[in-house]
Amino acid sequence: MLYPIQKADIQRASRILADAFQNDPIWSAICDGESNTDKRRRAIFEIPLRQALAYGEAVATSAELEGIVAWIPGAHLDLGVWQLFRIGGLSAATRMGGRVAKKAGDAFKPVTEYRNQHLAGMDFLYLLVLGVPDRHRGKGFGGQLVRAAIQNAEQMDLPLYVGAGSEDNVSMYEHFGFKVVERIDLPLIGLPNWEMVWNPGRP
Repeated sequence: MLYPIQKADIQRASRILADAFQNDPIWSAICDGESNTDKRRRAIFEIPLRQALAYGEAVATSAELEGIVAWIPGAHLDLGVWQLFRIGGLSAATRMGGRVAKKAGDAFKPVTEYRNQHLAGMDFLYLLVLGVPDRHRGKGFGGQLVRAAIQNAEQMDLPLYVGAGSEDNVSMYEHFGFKVVERIDLPLIGLPNWEMVWNPGRP
């Protein structure tokens, strides 16, 4: 039985996700050279949690939060200042820091452009974040969370998109039936991001 994350869980869940992504190549490159990176990482992952609670769903493996996944409808994927205010994310954006926010925005600009070009007008779900800290890996939590997102997409009869930031993650998602639709090289940090999709009714 998955645990639905509540607003009261946001700070603890942000810490869990920051821990899970501490060695992630993309976010490590974006935060490189910054002070107080732990605080910035927590702020980074607080935003998608708030976004999911406002527009979609965020769940954990249990109330212990061994692993966390969050998804939203594609129509709510892009966040402007008003949307950040509405979801209560302005404080997190400030704690992230202007340089980190700008670097992230510039690095992910080609991803945003790809989505705007190829997914405009489509109904789909987007898997915002999935994280399991090192101490809980190898216990099946990641697979449990991916299956939860897929089950939701299947029930809604919608494709489920995700961005994978490493070849290991690509392989993991492929195991669950996702297909790579585009590899996008991120400027400034020189790393790839793979846009992937799971489609309902696949063979």
